[in-house]
Amino acid sequence: MSLLNDLRAQYCGSVLTDEQAFDAELLSRLINSLKRGKAAGLDELTCEHLQHSHPNVVSIVVKLFNLFVTTGHIPTTFGASYTVPIPKCDDFRGISISAVCFQTF
Repeated sequence: MSLLNDLRAQYCGSVLTDEQAFDAELLSRLINSLKRGKAAGLDELTCEHLQHSHPNVVSIVVKLFNLFVTTGHIPTTFGASYTVPIPKCDDFRGISISAVCFQTF
């Protein structure tokens, strides 16, 4: 087990190629395909914020996503969500509301 842990600690993954990397065109298509009128996540952003933002925001988010892939680290709060109970007859169903960037990613 010690050998596995040593090898794992030294592993850095494969190099991210241009074909594998996120680009502005891909992210713009993903953002534009998001359904409007959804509830805001814990970050208080909706897809409309991204859809109507300056094009520089898309470039910044592309760099952020590519950093996630190259470093292999995504902050724990990036995927944080909250659950809203929806009454169903004699029971409840939960709907998770997550950050709009998490939905894009």
